[in-house]
Amino acid sequence: MHSATPVFTSRRSAAIRVAAKVDSPEALDAALQLTEIDLPRDLPPGYAVVEISSAGVNPSDVRAVLGGMPHTIWPRTPGRDYAGVVVEGPQQLLGREVWGSGGDLGIRRDGTHARHLVLPAANLPQKPTGITLAEAGGVGVPFITAYEGLREAGPVRPGDVVLVLGANGKVGQAATQLAAAAPARVFGVERTPEPYSGPATGEVTIFGASEGDIAERVRDATDGHGADIVFNTVGSPYFEAACRAMAIGGRQILISTIERVVPLDIFAFYRGRHRFIGIDTLALDNGYGAAVLDALRPGFENRTLRPFPVPAANIYPLARAAEAYRAVLAGARERVVFDPTL
Repeated sequence: MHSATPVFTSRRSAAIRVAAKVDSPEALDAALQLTEIDLPRDLPPGYAVVEISSAGVNPSDVRAVLGGMPHTIWPRTPGRDYAGVVVEGPQQLLGREVWGSGGDLGIRRDGTHARHLVLPAANLPQKPTGITLAEAGGVGVPFITAYEGLREAGPVRPGDVVLVLGANGKVGQAATQLAAAAPARVFGVERTPEPYSGPATGEVTIFGASEGDIAERVRDATDGHGADIVFNTVGSPYFEAACRAMAIGGRQILISTIERVVPLDIFAFYRGRHRFIGIDTLALDNGYGAAVLDALRPGFENRTLRPFPVPAANIYPLARAAEAYRAVLAGARERVVFDPTL
């Protein structure tokens, strides 16, 4: 590895700093402080500095600031996802556009809601060609969650039936894209009847939970077979119906919930040879995230996978951090990102 070669002279940067967990959304304005920080004067061997162009704001980032992530170490710069350009580090990386994400970022080490990020150079995967930096900064958490869930439950085979609960959420859209690329037969569920709002390389049939029994509708649509894989992005509200929708040997992926305790029909569970798979991306550090994004890069380059659109109105400067966090907390349908250059 080449020695570190700086290409910028200032050792000052800007970052959102949070001193301690925030008690309420109303306190975000006072708690999210845009602060000047010092970058390391001597970059550790094997590390690089990324000048961030885009940093996604995830619901988990907001929950962490509001005290929902007990492992968070304070004070902290939040944020897990990013895309940007390497401006200091190994010579062969200088000027490279990179993207990344990690469950440690913004939780156990300073995160991405900042102008610069210092990380091991080996953990900086190259951004796919054909997508913008703004789009790349919003890919990380949703696609890593979806990829890891389907990897653990899979492999997804051609013709498998995949049921995505919460299909129009960002993890739901990522899981739908990955399953459709298998190619699987994909069904989605939303609370009310609505079309699938994301891209996919195959047909996606959406059921409204308010229109009738989810399990019965899935079985009717699959000649009684059911779902080989259920990606349950919502948790408890759909758990019972998801279990009844599972095919023999079916797997259910769980990433979130509202109620922590749910009933389970043990007889149906073992007779159906079912499996439950829990995915916690907070346990996957930025090195693991880099490996997943490297695996996903060909799909984005050949257009099998598509990034989430980022409307101009959803791109915020760091100085408007509280507005961005509140937009995510209010359930923004499109991705919200920071552009620290604004």
